[in-house]
Amino acid sequence: MSDQIQRFMFDQTNVRGEIVTLSTAYHEVLDRHAYPPAVNELLGELLAAVALLTDTVKLDGTLSIEVRGRGSLALLMAESNPGGELRAIARIAEDAVLPSEHASFRELVGEGQIVITLDPREGHRYQGIVALDHATLGGCLEAYFGQSEQLPTRLWLAADGERAGGLLLQRLPDASQNQDIDAWERSVHLADTIKTEELLGLEQREVLYRLYHEETVRVFEPKALRFGCTCSRERMSHALYTLGEQELRDILREEGAIDTQCHFCHTKYHYTAAEIEILLENPDAPPPVIH
Repeated sequence: MSDQIQRFMFDQTNVRGEIVTLSTAYHEVLDRHAYPPAVNELLGELLAAVALLTDTVKLDGTLSIEVRGRGSLALLMAESNPGGELRAIARIAEDAVLPSEHASFRELVGEGQIVITLDPREGHRYQGIVALDHATLGGCLEAYFGQSEQLPTRLWLAADGERAGGLLLQRLPDASQNQDIDAWERSVHLADTIKTEELLGLEQREVLYRLYHEETVRVFEPKALRFGCTCSRERMSHALYTLGEQELRDILREEGAIDTQCHFCHTKYHYTAAEIEILLENPDAPPPVIH
């Protein structure tokens, strides 16, 4: 089953939706790390969610979701862009003991917040913050839409360590007299019957048929998704520069050079002392040549 996201809408209503399925991209993320099963499942839900949100808000840029918790799981982050590239990481708290193999969202993250960042190619960066006041990741993200977008939105997310999937429904504000005024409640009620094995194991059109075969559903062409990392030597140079001159010089005194790597894809970057000097003298210059 292909990694893809598919948009759909119900004719003569103000209800639209997205359905996403991930397999290869999900494995690409998990294969780069060694997370416990409970974290793998939650990371899959977050990957599905970030793909759904990116397509829903129609952002020409990067969208990221950060779950910052005070429990065993300190950080969960996923990022997506309009090109269909996804990446994600998790950070387990030091000396943490995970509650169980299939720990719930709240058991893993405890209290905290979700930070959603919209970083367009042109224009200003926007951040929205919502507290972790709900029992599931989907519930917290629904609260974000209600708070910031003021659009009724429902999410169904699932992952099992092999596949990840998600379904999103949203009610738009522009209802007309000719529209089915009961469509929102009906579509949500039907979506609540979806089983995890259906969302993860069936083709997307089959899922939509099982749920809405008595509705008039318009299904659009799917968009392919894949794992993709946006790291580069230029971005890594900028990150090093933000550490400050004193810290960089301290590292050089101890190590003689600086070796770092991307947390998402594990690409390694090596900087000699001379390259760090060039960076400190002119941080806006092109990144040093790779040796």
